[in-house]
Amino acid sequence: MNKIIEPLVNVDLETGKLSGKEVIEVLKKLNDLKNVFGAEEVRAGMDQEQVIYEVQAHLPIAEGTLAGLFYGTTIIYPGKVGDEYFMTKGHFHAQSDRAEYYWGIEGEGMLLLMDKDRNTWAEKMYKGSLHYIPADVAHRTVNTGDSRFILGACWPSDAGHNYEEIMQNGFSARLVEKEGNPVLVSEQEVGL
Repeated sequence: MNKIIEPLVNVDLETGKLSGKEVIEVLKKLNDLKNVFGAEEVRAGMDQEQVIYEVQAHLPIAEGTLAGLFYGTTIIYPGKVGDEYFMTKGHFHAQSDRAEYYWGIEGEGMLLLMDKDRNTWAEKMYKGSLHYIPADVAHRTVNTGDSRFILGACWPSDAGHNYEEIMQNGFSARLVEKEGNPVLVSEQEVGL
């Protein structure tokens, strides 16, 4: 039978917001980010209900399904814990040989990347920038601007997320503000 159907999900190309009955939404508040920032005592003294970032995703097939794709957007709000910018938790993929794409939709930020040897680097993200995240590379995004930073992502449905390794060992460098600019500071420089 031939038929024309409407899409299950729509994307607002200006804001990256997803709409549709098959969209999942997750809010991450400051309370959800214990031990993510270098200055844990500063984080603990801030408003724990403050939303740091939100994620929307369309997962059209079961997680873990081989050869499928997921799509999502993340909005990171502006702010800092001490001199460290608001950011996502960060993760490796559970299936470490899976890659991913990120792209900038609105605002400005950085994509923080770390390989298995703990070499860390950052790529500037802005509206229209496209970023390929290779396999075996941890990644997190950071809002370095004064307004919302919105990014899109597309990843394999069987990639999974390994948050535990980052929660235990962190990244080998942090993105902090120094003299009004984002600077990548190694763990030795900040005493991690």
